[in-house]
Amino acid sequence: MSDKQIIDSNPLLREANTMVPVYGQLSFIPEKAIGCDIYTDDGRCILDLYGGHAVAALGYSHPKQVKVIKEQCSKLLFQSNAVALDIRAKAAEKLVSITPKELTRVFFVNSGAEANENALRMACMATGRKKILAITHGFHGRTAAAAAITWNADRWYGFKEKPFEVDFIARDDVSAAKAMINDDIAAVIFEPVQGVAGGYDLSTQFIQALRKLTKIHGALLIADEVQSGMGRCGKFFAVDVHEVAPDILTSAKSLGGGIPCGAVLCSEAVASFFRNGDLGTTFGGGPLAAASIVATIDIIKEENLLDNVCRAENAIRNTCVTGPITKIQGKGLLLGLICDRPAVEVRNALLEQNILTGTSSDPNIIRILAPLILKSEQIDNLARALKNIAPIKKLRKA
Repeated sequence: MSDKQIIDSNPLLREANTMVPVYGQLSFIPEKAIGCDIYTDDGRCILDLYGGHAVAALGYSHPKQVKVIKEQCSKLLFQSNAVALDIRAKAAEKLVSITPKELTRVFFVNSGAEANENALRMACMATGRKKILAITHGFHGRTAAAAAITWNADRWYGFKEKPFEVDFIARDDVSAAKAMINDDIAAVIFEPVQGVAGGYDLSTQFIQALRKLTKIHGALLIADEVQSGMGRCGKFFAVDVHEVAPDILTSAKSLGGGIPCGAVLCSEAVASFFRNGDLGTTFGGGPLAAASIVATIDIIKEENLLDNVCRAENAIRNTCVTGPITKIQGKGLLLGLICDRPAVEVRNALLEQNILTGTSSDPNIIRILAPLILKSEQIDNLARALKNIAPIKKLRKA
């Protein structure tokens, strides 16, 4: 085969020749995927414990979801928000039914970053204030406002100015929160479990303090559940674990089980500030996304996947502190496995054994973001693979 033929047949090389080079990609090429398994073009079967950045909540090719998507495509592939749709209304009703009861209104968007962008816009418009507080180590997206509140984003932010004043509360520092939340603050945004940071779960004490302090000072509390929501933490949303109801909650990633979509949920009090034309989106709430949201919620309920997430978390904690793993943090199937060496080395060693995990912004933590359908035997495979990873060679004393 000539060099040109190799390039023409290799997606890695073809993407490298045509796309902006901003992604570090793994070497395998997926051809199809079923359940938690990815089948590659060279005959490998890889257990996917990363789920495409936590997107594949139902795994791949779930028969009910595929059926719903096919039916919706054949009936009505797209219509904008200029007309009301039964399937969009159904998706909004389903979504409101699984969130904290205070959140009764939905604004559909396309992604997590867009959800956070609009949540921040809503907070500034509703309060008339212009300062946002976020949490150290948090990640909220790469659009202008979402990136402005992402920890350590200055190195890639790209814009000359941020759209509002920003400051960061040290995570789990209640004293810092008390000192920083005041009457000038429009909103405090937090991830109940910080995904990109390595599955770091904020304490109940800290989250409840944020809720109390924002109420005292008339600021809004925004829960970014883009990665932690839709069952990933054993409840439909992680704030339920802490018994805290935010004013605004954002969702994406697992929301559509693989179909791109996002949502901003808010209270009646917040929604009352907005009128026709204040917010907008072309593709948000499209019929295909709405149908997939409905299917995802139905399947999670019908297959008792919230219980399965809790069982899977317990099994991982009980069996996977082994080999290079010294500790596990996080909740549900948003877990950070703390390594005794650079996480990329552990990720690569697992991939050699046909298990896919993810890294994080912490160089010593790999992430588990497996589909909610994960089975006990697949967890056993992970535990065995971790045990197979050779210990770090210690230097002999002279």
